[in-house]
Amino acid sequence: MEELIAKRYLKAIKHSSNAESMKNIALIFSVLAEAFNNEKFNQIINNPDVSKNQKSEILLAAVKSTGYKNVENLIKLLAEHNRINIIPALAEVMRKDIAKTSKIYDGIVYSDSDIDSKVIEDLGNGLGSRFDSKISLKFVKDNFKGIKVDVEDLGVEISFSKSRINDQMIEHIIRAI
Repeated sequence: MEELIAKRYLKAIKHSSNAESMKNIALIFSVLAEAFNNEKFNQIINNPDVSKNQKSEILLAAVKSTGYKNVENLIKLLAEHNRINIIPALAEVMRKDIAKTSKIYDGIVYSDSDIDSKVIEDLGNGLGSRFDSKISLKFVKDNFKGIKVDVEDLGVEISFSKSRINDQMIEHIIRAI
């Protein structure tokens, strides 16, 4: 539900911003979204005794130095309609939208064994050419026996399981006999 509401606000923001200012606004909201990971901040924001204006002033103080009036107006609007809690969803929707428009994505490579950085770079370049995008991959050591590549924003997950490859080889040999 929050994501749907956030998409409406994103549409309004995009309408009044160019690509560069959109990136800066997304950065501002991602920093604000990180504040929601702080327990004390959440206690203040979710406290019914704290007025809408006080909540708005707390957030406005954080973004005042940026000089973006439309960000300040959006925060006031969110506070007025009791929607401050959608800021993390709004930050995520903005991040995904910027990745989609700029065609620059981040992904993760999972494996139980170490993979050379050159191989990871080649995987990213290969996937990038396949999807007409720039894909940066990061390696994460995991329990997965094989290799799994996950680019969440593109909806791509590719995996090569050692056990599956072994099973297919055995099946192929049996068919040949």
